[in-house]
Amino acid sequence: MWNEALSAVALDRITTGIKGLDEVLNGGLPRSRTILVVGSPGSGKTTFAMQFLVGGVKAGETGLYVSLDEKPERVKADLSAFGWNLDGLEHDGKLTFIDATELKRPGRRIGQGRMDTENPVSLTIPELTLGSMVRTIRRVAAEEGTQRIVVDPITSLMLRYPEEVKRRRALLLFFDALESTGCSCIVTTELRTSMLARRFQLEEFLSQGVVLLHTMVHDGNVIRGLQVEKMRGISHDTQLRPYQITPSGIEVFPKDRVF
Repeated sequence: MWNEALSAVALDRITTGIKGLDEVLNGGLPRSRTILVVGSPGSGKTTFAMQFLVGGVKAGETGLYVSLDEKPERVKADLSAFGWNLDGLEHDGKLTFIDATELKRPGRRIGQGRMDTENPVSLTIPELTLGSMVRTIRRVAAEEGTQRIVVDPITSLMLRYPEEVKRRRALLLFFDALESTGCSCIVTTELRTSMLARRFQLEEFLSQGVVLLHTMVHDGNVIRGLQVEKMRGISHDTQLRPYQITPSGIEVFPKDRVF
């Protein structure tokens, strides 16, 4: 089933770098948009996000990875089995990593970005607030000529603002800041309920597109399904399509059905 309401509008597209997903999207993601990837733990959100950046490098686009949950070195180690040579891409200036894990610790004051002494290539923000993170992303994107940005995951940011009004204001600031860079962005977040009981999350309304990564158990087997819930400005497949995490990354099967 295809959503064709805006199929007549011609938008510049970029490849996702994920096998089978461009077909689901009828030609790739719209350029310079912020897309939300929602999934439960273990669904492959970080793999999806990094594969998007690596796909960009292969297409001649530089990338920026902002890590809010795990240290960049841990992320690179966890993804090393895919053979993407992330250290090499970082060394060559094709990927830049920002360590924003301090955002998980409330009550810190704004600090200046500095280089990680253990890994001189990665940038850290030791005393991080939303404002300092936004400024750092903008500055690094401008200095490095970045074309793709990943923020993984935004969950830590939302936990910092328990009051809904403040959380909404923070998310608006954050998504506006990403849009102002002119980059094509992926933001990941946790799926906080099961698929059957799922309710729309605030960040879904603020993004230009939403991709859901579902992990289900059926007859004792774990089944993974990807769904493009919305993608403003383009026609796309709205059906739940199976995907696998293979030795080379995520692969979507656009012709198959989950059930």
